[in-house]
Amino acid sequence: MSEKDNTVNIHSEKNRYHHGDLRSALIEEGLKLIDTGPADALSLREIARNAGVSATAVYRHFPDKAALLGALCLEGHARMAKAFEAAMASASPGVEAFNAMGRAYVTFALAHPSLFRLMMAQPDGPVPVPPPSPGGGGSDGMQILVNAIDGLFGPDAPAHVREAGRLRAWSLVHGLAMLMLDGQVPAEPALIDAVVDASVL
Repeated sequence: MSEKDNTVNIHSEKNRYHHGDLRSALIEEGLKLIDTGPADALSLREIARNAGVSATAVYRHFPDKAALLGALCLEGHARMAKAFEAAMASASPGVEAFNAMGRAYVTFALAHPSLFRLMMAQPDGPVPVPPPSPGGGGSDGMQILVNAIDGLFGPDAPAHVREAGRLRAWSLVHGLAMLMLDGQVPAEPALIDAVVDASVL
């Protein structure tokens, strides 16, 4: 059997993944691979090989590549939200925490460029995410941003003011991240700190 054959022996497959955890393992392998190259270069067969299972096993969880990319996007959004929460937890409430979240956005993009690009522009359209609402719960990254905006502007601020603030903040950090990813400006922490400043919103 060649090294790149899609099949592995049953004993190996059963020992590596059992009790329904294969889907998570495949997502982890996909995340590892996407950190090494563009999303369109991902191969379900390579992910299967790295996970130590047959290609058939992959198709039980992901019928096609688009389904896997969608799962990677959702996991990426979840991890970005965790990065927001961790950054904000170590900062004082208000502007300092808001700035920390902005830095976390850019830093996440720089650390995972292919995943970030996939999250923001999937080939088959964006992953559906429930729209955030003022005072809403949940750990979605956009909801965290909305809640942080509410904290800056206050609960009595008009909806259009909060929405404009959300879009302004998102545009700023997203634009900076893309400029750095595309090599238009240097990806320097000091520059991120200088640009990401809620006091100028």
